[in-house]
Amino acid sequence: MSGETDLLTILSNMQPVLNDGDYVFVSVDHSYPLNLRHVHGIFKEKEGITLILKKDKADDLGLDYGYVASCITLNIHSALEAVGFTAAISNTLANNGISCNVVAAYYHDHIFIDKQDAEISMEILQGLMNHYKLKK
Repeated sequence: MSGETDLLTILSNMQPVLNDGDYVFVSVDHSYPLNLRHVHGIFKEKEGITLILKKDKADDLGLDYGYVASCITLNIHSALEAVGFTAAISNTLANNGISCNVVAAYYHDHIFIDKQDAEISMEILQGLMNHYKLKK
């Protein structure tokens, strides 16, 4: 099942949702015993395995982190080959002084922003979506 590729359609229907909880990025050794039930996201790098998980679970496991994030899911099934979606989101947030880490999964994109920027990020993304709805 492929996702939407038309940028105007994606932006005007992205439906951002702020997920509950705090998220952290941690790095563990390649030999770390993973339990995928606890992991929100994973990426294998040369230096180690990056895990994205709830802050409470990282605390329970004694894992070190620095950055505490909120996660906004964009509830449109955008195609992985869609051009410009990530750029539009990251540029809009950057123009408002907000850093973001975008994770493109199979069905949805997930935007990790500093916890303190969660509410304003939601307002900005809703505004962006509404702007493109008017263009349709």
